[in-house]
Amino acid sequence: MLPFRDYNPSRTFPLVTIAIIVANVLVFLYMIGLYSEGPTVLNSFVMRASVIPAVITGEAPVGNQLQPVWMTIFTAMFMHGGPVHLFGNMLYLWIFGNNVEDIMGSGRFLAFYLICGILATVTHIAIDPNSAIPSLGASGAIAGVLGAYLVRFPRAQVDTCVFFIFVTIIRLPALIVLAFWFVLQLFSGVAAVAHGSNNQGGVAFWAHIGGFLAGMILVNVFAKRQRTRMTF
Repeated sequence: MLPFRDYNPSRTFPLVTIAIIVANVLVFLYMIGLYSEGPTVLNSFVMRASVIPAVITGEAPVGNQLQPVWMTIFTAMFMHGGPVHLFGNMLYLWIFGNNVEDIMGSGRFLAFYLICGILATVTHIAIDPNSAIPSLGASGAIAGVLGAYLVRFPRAQVDTCVFFIFVTIIRLPALIVLAFWFVLQLFSGVAAVAHGSNNQGGVAFWAHIGGFLAGMILVNVFAKRQRTRMTF
């Protein structure tokens, strides 16, 4: 199930949403430039700027990571492991971010986005504090945006590609699309822990879960308007 458009016009220009997308694309282009200099150059940058839970918790030596190491929580939010990783994250942010920014205002939305990203990373670290696997990507922060959207716009209609034997497009309420996404993350996260890991197939599911729940809880703290704008 892949959403690609919602029917929920915003009243304001999504300046921060677009700025975050541009920043992520520029960082990815920078990483491509590093790869052109050699895979070891890119790998060195990834190890330096990604979140490594064992380093954050002091279970592993700092090595070449950024100083102070907590800065990697922010740098990792703007890094991606490949074009599909980048495209998927930016697609979700583009679809759902403008409406969340609309109800918060640009400044509040930026703070909300970063805090959700921080809490997503904290969840990831808490589940597996000894992990030496680098973690990078904007999905934890974007999960917070999805959680906020679910709370404020559950009835907004979303065009979604459904992959089942053949591909079809269905218009569904955001409640179904985003609840399905969250349940998928939850089951995958539980399965990963059952197998003795915080991630499965290179995906930090518990970061997604933590970010999503943070967004659901914090949306009404950051929203400027007290009443939910209903959409049908």
